[in-house]
Amino acid sequence: MNPVYHQAKFINSSPHLSNTPPDQGLEVAFAGRSNAGKSSAINTLTRQNGLARISKTPGRTQMLNFFEINDQQRFVDLPGYGYAKVPVEVKKKWHTLMETYLTDRQSLCGIVLVMDVRHPLTDFDWQMVEWCQHTGLAMHIILTKADKLTYGAGKNTLLKVQKELKDCSFPISIQLFSALKKSGIDELHSALDNLFSVNDDESSAISIAE
Repeated sequence: MNPVYHQAKFINSSPHLSNTPPDQGLEVAFAGRSNAGKSSAINTLTRQNGLARISKTPGRTQMLNFFEINDQQRFVDLPGYGYAKVPVEVKKKWHTLMETYLTDRQSLCGIVLVMDVRHPLTDFDWQMVEWCQHTGLAMHIILTKADKLTYGAGKNTLLKVQKELKDCSFPISIQLFSALKKSGIDELHSALDNLFSVNDDESSAISIAE
């Protein structure tokens, strides 16, 4: 476990790139469906229950939310996609915001893709995977809410997702995670360490964290 992540603090929220922290240092962005558990994962890995806002209404994260780990590293919580009951025009704005951030942000060094273990690899998830495939940006996948399945069922889903992604030619890793049971935290910390240190010369491989 890397205690440096426990000192994360909220910096700001922005509906566009013009009011974000300076584009320097390194950022890891958390992406996923609105009900996949992004905020819970961020709170769990930082040991701060109120760091990222959690709502019973999916889609509450509507802006780019920045969290500082230290003066050179940040987390970014991206708008949740696919589920929120909001007007189409609002969803289009979210999509444009995410696309602009992913394309233009020079400090972005990795993606944590958050999926509900019961509903992995949706169309939106595949779009993120394909984007990382195209850009070569490293990705770590966490299959959240693992407590909702038996160990065997969770393991089978993990293996199935690994098989689906076996032809990916960019750095990618996968693990099970449960915010409720506080399981998978060490693996996530290690994956974040790798994302913050990954470089273009590293070989591509899929790995599974137990």
